[in-house]
Amino acid sequence: MTDVIIVAIIVVIVGLAGFYVYKAKKSGKKCIGCPDGCSCDSASGGTCNCGCSSSEKK
Repeated sequence: MTDVIIVAIIVVIVGLAGFYVYKAKKSGKKCIGCPDGCSCDSASGGTCNCGCSSSEKK
């Protein structure tokens, strides 16, 4: 019975993470893992340190 509860908790966590990624991509975020959402200022040349620059392939 304990195994079933643990598996259910893991499935819920993975499901919620997948739903978060789905919502973020649907809202148009370029780089989900980037803490600033890849909204870099123009002083830095418009590039992000997280690797989600506009020159990257989609």
